Amino acid sequence: MFKSFAILGMGRYGQELAKALYDSGADVLIADEDSELINQLAPNATYAICTDLAEPDNLAELGLSNMDVVVVCMSRHVEASVMCAMIAKESGVPLVVAKAGSERMGKLLMKVGADKITYVEEESARRAAQHLISDNLLEYFDLSDNLCLIDMKPKNEWIGKNVKDLQLRDKLGINVIAVKKGTSSFPLDPDSPIEKDIELLIAINKNNIKKVL
Repeated sequence: MFKSFAILGMGRYGQELAKALYDSGADVLIADEDSELINQLAPNATYAICTDLAEPDNLAELGLSNMDVVVVCMSRHVEASVMCAMIAKESGVPLVVAKAGSERMGKLLMKVGADKITYVEEESARRAAQHLISDNLLEYFDLSDNLCLIDMKPKNEWIGKNVKDLQLRDKLGINVIAVKKGTSSFPLDPDSPIEKDIELLIAINKNNIKKVL
């Protein structure tokens, strides 16, 4: 399971992804050149750094080699996106994900080191489809070709039962990594009954999503 993430570029996608990961208990580094925005978002990250992401020296100071995943979220800033993807991969990051606004940009980012490309319109359509299929799904984020993070309300048949008895990992191939109640997030107690008014943050193989919706 991935433990540490760097989210480079704090547009709407980057903000939402960083918050979801941080709320799930992951170590999250966020970076952007907008100091006001970084100060605003700092409470939802482990580390918040204001820097010009198009400069190699600045990227070298971020310590990307310590990250399991780097997500490049600047699809409209080609120079910065290319530099971030290239430096992240050269630093030995196992998984580099980059957001692209077009197939041409996606191919460029793959050439310089990105392992996975996220296309904004395609992902928005996929998320909308998942929401239309299920009332339980609240949010959906791609992590890799096979893995995603979802925020969902518990299914009716789960309420009042605990995760250990439900055997969610063994039967459905999902990992409940955190529980949200109101504005608070906390680790899951496998022996505590699942309540109706909570949200579950789940890491799941994309092939298993249909089993939980």
